[in-house]
Amino acid sequence: MSATPAPASTLLNIERTKTVGTAAESQIVTEDVAEVSPADHRAPEDRNPGHTGQRPVERVVVLAGGLSHERDVSLRSGRRVADALRGAGIEVAVHDVDASLLPFLAQEQPDVVWPLLHGASGEDGSIRDVLELLSLDYVGTGPRASRAAWNKPIAKNVVLGAGLSTPDYVTLPQSLFRELGAQPVLDAVVGRLGLPLVVKPTRGGSALGVTLVRRAEDLPRAMVDCFSYGDIALIERAVEGTEIAVSVVDGPNGPEALPAVEIVTDGTYDYDARYNPGRTSYYAPARLAPDVASRVEDMAVRAHLALGLRDLSRSDLIVDTEGQPHFLEVNVAPGMTETSLFPQAVQAAGRDLGDLYRAIVTSSAARQSTSR
Repeated sequence: MSATPAPASTLLNIERTKTVGTAAESQIVTEDVAEVSPADHRAPEDRNPGHTGQRPVERVVVLAGGLSHERDVSLRSGRRVADALRGAGIEVAVHDVDASLLPFLAQEQPDVVWPLLHGASGEDGSIRDVLELLSLDYVGTGPRASRAAWNKPIAKNVVLGAGLSTPDYVTLPQSLFRELGAQPVLDAVVGRLGLPLVVKPTRGGSALGVTLVRRAEDLPRAMVDCFSYGDIALIERAVEGTEIAVSVVDGPNGPEALPAVEIVTDGTYDYDARYNPGRTSYYAPARLAPDVASRVEDMAVRAHLALGLRDLSRSDLIVDTEGQPHFLEVNVAPGMTETSLFPQAVQAAGRDLGDLYRAIVTSSAARQSTSR
């Protein structure tokens, strides 16, 4: 489904919305989000000029691997996308992110690069900065908006500014616990947000370092696990309900939501549950009432627009017992493995993966070529 674009001021005025966290994070909000070009809020036909007069794409380089904790997932995603594009008649090379990459790109000069890197450097905008320095067309969100989406508190601030619901939260750096003492800070967190809580790194994916905390005595251990993946923690009020993922793709008439995917697992939806078959059941489309399904799709499209995302994204939501969706986080480089949510949504929509991926690379190449 499509949605009315968010006001152009949503990103540029984010510093006026509720900011919870450190002074450093507030500075990041102003720096990264304010740099997102208002052009990201142009009419759909201007955001995606590649849908008219598209030039053929013959060769694509998929970037997969990297050195983040999500390297294995990235490699699996890269292989799956490469196979689908080859089946659609496009020549594809898969390359890791290492010292040989830039010489390889300079020699090959691909029509499009598709960054399928998860975690730092892949989703924080840095590899996209490099691709722009090299004047290479690539799939996905630009570097500045990627940085905003990658940082969970910033993304939550943006969607709050766009009028979307997200669980109440605080962000706390590891250094604060050393300065003030851990227990008084944790007591204040529980006193303010209550229980249960979700603890997660402010940056990262695949549920690495994420813990659902139901008892106050388990919170210190959750903080230790979180800080093993990053030095700033996001602690948010846990919402009991149905976990939902909604993927969005840019179409000729603007962003469109694919059918929501419902996630049911035998415990926490952690890394093992996400990528190893057996522990998790998926329902695509999700088992939601029609009006609730419409609301979650609308929320994902509005988040995509508010954050200035391009080509594709996946929003993770939770629907509470009253049917109200809440935004949790967004992914600018969603997983594409055999158990990943984005390809499941594509199949639930009755679309062919290879055809959709070919349309995405063709549109991104045409869009970025005409912008130079």
